[in-house]
Amino acid sequence: MVEMEIFGLTTSTRTTSAYALILIEAGGNRRLPIIIGAYEAQSIALQMEQIKPPRPMTHDLTMQIITDLGGQIEYVVVHHLKEGTYYANISIKGPISHHKVDARPSDAIALAVRFSCPIYVDELLLEEAGVEHEDNPTKEGHTNPTKKPNKHTTEEEKSPLELLHEQLQIAIETENYEKAASLRDQIQRLKG
Repeated sequence: MVEMEIFGLTTSTRTTSAYALILIEAGGNRRLPIIIGAYEAQSIALQMEQIKPPRPMTHDLTMQIITDLGGQIEYVVVHHLKEGTYYANISIKGPISHHKVDARPSDAIALAVRFSCPIYVDELLLEEAGVEHEDNPTKEGHTNPTKKPNKHTTEEEKSPLELLHEQLQIAIETENYEKAASLRDQIQRLKG
């Protein structure tokens, strides 16, 4: 297993309302882009920016349940790619037993951010689907890939505020005004 860190979230150029979560090898130069939904991207971004929504999101609720039952997430592993879908496990240690729970990578990583636990990717998966860079990039800068780009590679990184603005536009276009109002409020709080 290879330890990874979150490099950032980007918009997907191929799928509307989707984002790419970019994982980067800790101390290395390989990246793994994973396409995730807008809700999961928002959940991860809000937690990374330490922005608390007025009501708990699903991942916050899940964290609270695990914690209240005396559990702790030890780590998450993205372990498999089949027909364009990634698979992950969440390793949960409870007061009496230890469990590995199947999960979507987006949900596993949203919980990993909340529990501040390691994120791992299977070495073979990283070799298959990862993108290698010449330099060891930082979150502030980008380098061009030296390995073949894969179908999950995306263009520019977006800030949490930009992600919320895009989600607001989608909510308005789909006439989901309740969600639009909530997103508007979140944008206002973020702008401070």
